[in-house]
Amino acid sequence: MCECVENKIRQEVNELMKPYKQEKDNLIQILNEVQEKYGYIPKVAQQEISKYLGVPMAEIYGVITFYARFTLEPKGKYNISVCLGTACFVKGSQAILDRLKERLKLEEGKTSEDGKFSIDTTRCVGACGIAPVFTVNDEVYGHATVKKLDEVIDQLEK
Repeated sequence: MCECVENKIRQEVNELMKPYKQEKDNLIQILNEVQEKYGYIPKVAQQEISKYLGVPMAEIYGVITFYARFTLEPKGKYNISVCLGTACFVKGSQAILDRLKERLKLEEGKTSEDGKFSIDTTRCVGACGIAPVFTVNDEVYGHATVKKLDEVIDQLEK
């Protein structure tokens, strides 16, 4: 990341934190706001949060990696998440995940070099009645199959 981009993020994060008291209790809310703004939590943002709240970087990293909501990597334009919860897993979601990784040549938690796709897994999306499911951004695809996944990706690649 170039210095000009880092400086811009520093300024934006400092603006974002202004309404918050410099108390450790505000860490998760600030991380939420940064995640919403950038789609992930850049290292430079973590550094600014650390300075502002007086919280060590290691602790911030620990919070980010503990909660599935937060991510250290930018997500793709199309974030595809496969549910591996019990109902979905029993009905074949692992085969869908395997196909997704093969098709996009990505591992879970990673984003394609062109920034178009990223792969995640989840433990439950609350759609057990239509298991197995995968999501693309906020759209849920139920009764999923490898064929359905391929059709959706074909549409997204256009």
